[in-house]
Amino acid sequence: MKFQTRKWVKPQDLNPNGTLFGGLLLAWIDEEAALYTAIQLDNTKVVTKFISEINFMSSAKQGDIIEIGMQIVTLGNSSLTLKCEARNIMTRAIILTVDNIVMINLDDTGKPAAHGKTKVEFINDRLI
Repeated sequence: MKFQTRKWVKPQDLNPNGTLFGGLLLAWIDEEAALYTAIQLDNTKVVTKFISEINFMSSAKQGDIIEIGMQIVTLGNSSLTLKCEARNIMTRAIILTVDNIVMINLDDTGKPAAHGKTKVEFINDRLI
């Protein structure tokens, strides 16, 4: 799993319990899934179709640094399925896991479109 995004938990990110608001973490994850997919498919027109069960395992507090990791599970015809993990970068405690995030590749009209990818590619592979 590649951990490429880091977020610093600030006062405005906290819930009434003084820990990271789960909805905000999910928004960060949704954005990371979209960015990861856009880069993988070389297309910024992607949308989230489905997010499976979310397993909250621990919390984060103000000052913690969170890292978000993504890994491709499967490549469909117009979709890409990811799994995700968010963890505390300092303690390595897992904050949450998501087994399936399905992202859809869109054409210029906003309709699902085949992406033509058959294997995972990395930016360095395309830039060489």
